[in-house]
Amino acid sequence: MIQPLFNWKTGLAIIAIAIVSGTIFYSQYLAKKIAIEERIKVEEWVEAGKLLVNDTSGISVRLVSIIITQNKSIPIIVTDEHNNILDHVNLDSTQIAGDPNYLRERLDAFRSRNEPIEWINPANSSERNFYYYGNTSLFNQVRYYPLVQLLIVGLFITITLIALTTSFRSTQNQVWAGMAKETAHQLGTPLSSLQGWVEMLKDANAETMIVSEMEKDVNRLKLVSDRFGKIGSTPQLEENDVVELVMKMIDYIRKRASGKVAFSVDVPGKTPVVGRISPPLFDWVIENLLKNALDALEGKGTIHVSITENNSEINIDVADNGKGISKQNIRQVFKPGFTTKKRGWGLGLSLSKRIIEQYHQGQLFVKNSEPGKGTTFRIILKK
Repeated sequence: MIQPLFNWKTGLAIIAIAIVSGTIFYSQYLAKKIAIEERIKVEEWVEAGKLLVNDTSGISVRLVSIIITQNKSIPIIVTDEHNNILDHVNLDSTQIAGDPNYLRERLDAFRSRNEPIEWINPANSSERNFYYYGNTSLFNQVRYYPLVQLLIVGLFITITLIALTTSFRSTQNQVWAGMAKETAHQLGTPLSSLQGWVEMLKDANAETMIVSEMEKDVNRLKLVSDRFGKIGSTPQLEENDVVELVMKMIDYIRKRASGKVAFSVDVPGKTPVVGRISPPLFDWVIENLLKNALDALEGKGTIHVSITENNSEINIDVADNGKGISKQNIRQVFKPGFTTKKRGWGLGLSLSKRIIEQYHQGQLFVKNSEPGKGTTFRIILKK
């Protein structure tokens, strides 16, 4: 399921790059053409101005006037050889009146963008004027259009990816919830039968220890069935003593662990620590974290559970001194199907994260981990 989504992302990225690259190249091509045409127009404007000054016959006045008046978009500043401003056109008159530095600032901007057009007085070669010009709004629109398009395409891709990811997660959640409920349903019939057999054995005065152990296993199966049945449904959160639930699960895991594994617990001096939780699901999370810690120890080491609280949160740390998690795997540990063990489906931590974050509105994350030194998982529950 993950691979097709990745292919969608790759395809969208390639399409976006192709669109934006093509637009950038084409817009730059257009911008160059517009820049050339604007320079030609400025040169024509300069020549028309010279002709108007030098033609005393008046024959060219009409043509020159048309060329000069047609320039309503290209801003131009005229200077002499000493950089004194002689004239200007198509600049904001209110800015000029209100800011004495406006023309100089515009001149510096024009000088940095385009080479000036030089005019030498035919009657006096030492007299030179320089025509500096800026870009029209059309040129700027064509030049910066790719950036606008890039933002639009980026927004489109972001929305599409969010929609695809949401759809993917929704489908994944539905499959998981369906599988969990079907598992709970399938367990229901043999469980009812087993409970009946246990009651019959009690009535028949069978070996007390055997019946007791069978009853524990049946109750354990009932708990597992109850957990699976709650996946996909909104659980009923109740006020419970977090310390008590954690201690019960530690006792359960301790009996099934190697004698070389030491368990230790730090709890607040003031107990109980009350939080709104679903006991069957919360037990499942603690069980998964403790079992993962046991697997990391590989038969020998220590598991330390620490419970702290403040005015708004309850923090539960499950730490081990086992093999640890590499940096590249820390982000993967909560993904469905990820596992470094030879057995297992890689669903325990993923389910645990879902239970804490979606059902209890809390957080579950790797607080710290170092290969060869151990790992600490942290649960944060809101009070």
